[in-house]
Amino acid sequence: MLDVEAIRKDFPMFENNPGLVYFDNAATTLKPWPVINAVTDFYTKHTSNVHRGDYAIAALNDKLYDGTRDIFARFLNCDPREIVFTHNVSASLNQVAYGMEHNFLKPGDVVLMSEAEHASNLLPWFRMEKEYGIKVEYIETDKQANITVDSFKKAMHPGVKAVSLAMVTNVLGSVQPIKEITRIAHENGAYVIVDGAQAVPHMKVDVKDLDCDFLGFSAHKMCGPGGVGILYGKYDLLQQMDPVFEGGDMNARFSADGCVTLKEAPVKFEAGTPDIEGVIGAGAAAEYLMKIGMDNIRAYEKELRAYFLEQMQKLDNIELYNPDNVYGPIDFNAKGVFAQDAAGYLASQNVAVRSGNHCAKILHDIIGTDQTIRASLYFYNTKEEVDRCVEACSNISLENAVGIFF
Repeated sequence: MLDVEAIRKDFPMFENNPGLVYFDNAATTLKPWPVINAVTDFYTKHTSNVHRGDYAIAALNDKLYDGTRDIFARFLNCDPREIVFTHNVSASLNQVAYGMEHNFLKPGDVVLMSEAEHASNLLPWFRMEKEYGIKVEYIETDKQANITVDSFKKAMHPGVKAVSLAMVTNVLGSVQPIKEITRIAHENGAYVIVDGAQAVPHMKVDVKDLDCDFLGFSAHKMCGPGGVGILYGKYDLLQQMDPVFEGGDMNARFSADGCVTLKEAPVKFEAGTPDIEGVIGAGAAAEYLMKIGMDNIRAYEKELRAYFLEQMQKLDNIELYNPDNVYGPIDFNAKGVFAQDAAGYLASQNVAVRSGNHCAKILHDIIGTDQTIRASLYFYNTKEEVDRCVEACSNISLENAVGIFF
């Protein structure tokens, strides 16, 4: 069982923002002292570039930066050579989509997705469709964006060469059966790419067990700094994949005639000076989460979300869009009130939530609306905060929501 009150003391945002109910964790999470200290130590005690210096602090940063691969290898259960540092999950998914253009896919090949996907997953494939001739097709889901094994089997056919899905969807919290999907896809000769942005921070993700080919996520959604993404890829596939960006450090040599020899994965994907302090901070975040225990985090969040849902279902003025899902955000609207107006009223009550389409701009084909409020929890949230949010939601009306802007 988590000692949430003790955990909250690790997060200075709570002390510096008394009374804030922060329920926008799907967008970004708060940062604990171990992460903050790791980043500030870099700035104040051992600033240098990496892989370029021949002096003590440069050697220290090489050790810290490269050692973060070992941390994430433990976190995901993989080889450190299978960990690539990017700028965010968007960069990771773009690298996979565009990197598959020559050695993995050909024009006419089909990529299977769902209409609940985040823009970071959909848009690279849309561009591949337009510029390279890839064809995007969608897997049927239920009204809460859940894919069943049967619906996936129905969508599979000989033309499918890749499947690209969120393990947990960013709006409705639908947990997709990735392990079963991967098995079926591999049996049919297709690759599997996983958007892990909303899964990795909240539950234990074992890439060997899932057997997925690629998985991307962002450090800032798991208590880490912004500007750091992690891309896992099976090593032999990373070796075959072309990097999207080229520049310093990712090449072994090049000559005046344009001949370039790339370094091996993962370094060949990390052109230029990386976000060194961010990567070091991301490693501190992963260590922090492993110390708490991902299974403990998942169990606590499931219990807290169930309580939140139970209280929200008592409100007559609230429409829920994912009442049967047991993980992820709670997605809702106040009846008769525009989502942004309702979120503005909650903000006036010191409750931070997200409103809009949440970068899932074709999800309306599933849930019938393109503007909702998303309340997303993390392991440092409490039942008392849930109660405050529910009380504020109970008071949302057209009059008081619109009135706060005038």
